[in-house]
Amino acid sequence: MLEQLLIFTRGGLILCTCKELGNALRGSPIDTLIRSCLLEERSGAASYNYDAPGAAYTLKWTFHNELGLVFVAVYQRILHLLYVDDLLSMVKQEFSDIYDPKRTLYNDFNDIFQQLKKEAEARAEEMKKSKQVGKPVNDNLGRKQGEAPSIVNVNGKENEASDTRAFDVNKLQKLRSKGGKETKTVVNKGSKEEPKKKITKKNRVWDDSPSESKLDFTDPVSENGEQNISVVAADHADQGESMMDKEEIISSDSETEEDEGKGNKVDTGKKGWFSSMFQSIAGKASLEKSDLEPALKALKDRLMSKNVAEEIAEKLCESVAASLDGKRLASFTRISSTVQAAMEDALVRILTPRRSIDILRDVHTAKEQGKPYVVVFVGVNGVGKSTNLAKVAYWLLQHKINVMMAACDTFRSGAVEQLRTHARRLQIPIFEKGYEKDPAIVAKEAIQEASRNGSDVVLVDTAGRMQDNEPLMRALSKLIYVNNPDLVLFVGEALVGNDAVDQLSKFNQKLGDLSPSANPRLIDGILLTKFDTIDDKVGAALSMVYISGAPVMFVGCGQSYTDLKKLNVKSIVKTLLK
Repeated sequence: MLEQLLIFTRGGLILCTCKELGNALRGSPIDTLIRSCLLEERSGAASYNYDAPGAAYTLKWTFHNELGLVFVAVYQRILHLLYVDDLLSMVKQEFSDIYDPKRTLYNDFNDIFQQLKKEAEARAEEMKKSKQVGKPVNDNLGRKQGEAPSIVNVNGKENEASDTRAFDVNKLQKLRSKGGKETKTVVNKGSKEEPKKKITKKNRVWDDSPSESKLDFTDPVSENGEQNISVVAADHADQGESMMDKEEIISSDSETEEDEGKGNKVDTGKKGWFSSMFQSIAGKASLEKSDLEPALKALKDRLMSKNVAEEIAEKLCESVAASLDGKRLASFTRISSTVQAAMEDALVRILTPRRSIDILRDVHTAKEQGKPYVVVFVGVNGVGKSTNLAKVAYWLLQHKINVMMAACDTFRSGAVEQLRTHARRLQIPIFEKGYEKDPAIVAKEAIQEASRNGSDVVLVDTAGRMQDNEPLMRALSKLIYVNNPDLVLFVGEALVGNDAVDQLSKFNQKLGDLSPSANPRLIDGILLTKFDTIDDKVGAALSMVYISGAPVMFVGCGQSYTDLKKLNVKSIVKTLLK
């Protein structure tokens, strides 16, 4: 039984609510659908499941893009109603005929809805019966005894082969040609085998100037330890202002100018190929999904070439198709440009933070309350958590904020020494208890120490862990539960593609499942590292934000303490669609 059908505008004005007598929805499935699906560019999905105490609902929806209307049907998940899609289509058609933008209430539409519902139920019942009647009884009854079954191909002709798994001869010829090439390559390699001279690895020199100082600052036993610290501190002080406080972000203007100046031939060729395929539909009433498919396929390929996870690219294209289906196209307007504009709007909405996270403001608020602001850095192995923690510390120091580091990576050898080196260079205190200790207890004692010595911020370094390592994920969940940090930052590489989806979704899932709290803390923000190594492959930022809903708060783009930036949403979107 259908629980409720709701009709509202894209602006949020409810026009009509059709429901069974006495039925009241448990929880808030409609609000959750809008927040978690429609506003997050997941409207291309077929349905949405909502779990509430004592109830489990399935929601389906459709849009009238030209009128800006949304139609949502809610029913009990256990029922598997077959007529909902048909009913939504009928309701959409009937309601659009009587819709008036000046009118805000349509209470009289409930009678029409009940009639449409009966028709949809009857049609679904007839289709169910026709499927049962039309079922093939037995294939052997229709042919003589001993006669082999014929195989009909797509063209309607009988296939003489009796085995549907018969090998295709064309494939065999391709394999032979490939095999021949590979064999030839192997023979050539074998014939060229000669004893090679041993090549000694040389140190890489980045510029012509000779190295003036050694890179090893980790000798704690040096007699001139005090002098070494002061020299390092002087070097650190000369590094200048952090890029977090500068306006220039991520993609440099020189790269953009270089791409624009490569010549109009390449640019025109790319644009011509993309847009000439899909010319304007002059005079066509409205767009259909079949009109959008070629442009969306090209756009999906483009996003995937920029390192966007395939699953995310597909969902985005489905969402854009849903938002454009039925929309009137202006004359002399290309479908490609319409699709690209819709995708650009969708990407900006996804990458723009839904809630403002101003760390500097939150730090001062926590200081007024007499407690330190706690940031926990989490992530998989080798992504640069400790290095970028030091960059964040450097940025906070420039804003006259007292910072303390907490060495809670008690698992990896050398982790404490690495953080100690950063602390000495930045001349900030570090709380450490060595190795093989409980990270949750170490973090708790670090926060207590920060309260005593007047530190404003505690930056907690944790061990790198794979998302499938349950013991380490359980320890991380305990650390977050015990200490209740103000900010949980996921540190991820900009180099990852499809793995970004797996990492973030499983991190959030494990943090939720393994936490003893009824309302577990999940990832609040993202710090993307190694952004200077990816050229225009910026898709990891989109994949991570889409899958987690958390904003990208920092971007690491180098090895020095100043190499930390903010994410420029317009720059990322432009690069993705370039």
